[in-house]
Amino acid sequence: MDTVPPFITSSEDAGRIYGRGSCDAKGIIAAQILAAEKLRGAGVFVGLLFLVGEERDSIGAKLANQHPIGARFMINGEPTENKLALASKGALHVELVARGKMAHSAYPELGESAIDKLVEALHRLHAMKLPEDTEVGPCTKNVGSIQGGRAPNVISDFAKADLFYRLVGPADALRREITESVSELSEVRFTRETPFLRLRTLDGLPTMVAAFTTDVPSLTNWGEPLLLGPGSIHVAHTEGEFVEKAQLVEAVEIYCSMAKKLGS
Repeated sequence: MDTVPPFITSSEDAGRIYGRGSCDAKGIIAAQILAAEKLRGAGVFVGLLFLVGEERDSIGAKLANQHPIGARFMINGEPTENKLALASKGALHVELVARGKMAHSAYPELGESAIDKLVEALHRLHAMKLPEDTEVGPCTKNVGSIQGGRAPNVISDFAKADLFYRLVGPADALRREITESVSELSEVRFTRETPFLRLRTLDGLPTMVAAFTTDVPSLTNWGEPLLLGPGSIHVAHTEGEFVEKAQLVEAVEIYCSMAKKLGS
């Protein structure tokens, strides 16, 4: 659930559990199961919903959203170090595709380099001032992959880059600025968007801002969302991923307390 390759050997010591998914999100699932057992024993009705596809397209959440059960609240589990998220940044996936004309590299004037176009397009996007929110922080950008070219002695006729923006508000203005900045150099494809969300908080719990995205935007029919879980996102998806045992135990009690407060 919510894990990515490569898979690494799991282990534990007195204070931590190590391994792929220990933090994101198998430890969270274990804490939620124990919390649900305790709540059922206390006569508090809760349910558990575990979904596939969160790392790719939220397909599990989208399907579940078509079959709501009337939940009033939903506590989504993500590694927040047991702090309640004030907000969750959105995501905008962008593909840039540049096209050119092949030629022998000894005669560049006979061709048109798609790579040169893509480099200039990326340079313009690097120079673009991105939005900021005083509470949430800045919108950020990552160039995740670049492809293109055929050989060192051939002027490239194709080049592509995949970019990922972390949103702190609506994406309409950002989409327009990206398109206006680079459309003369490359085709712009907006392949996926997850909206920025402000989330509910509860008195007595420390807060944080989640710079990552979650399944929450795809679960609009499953009650008012809250976001909290044990573990640090800073070690998720790394070869040294771990979760603190003390945080797992603490999370069980926090989930129980949250459910009781929300249900009262």
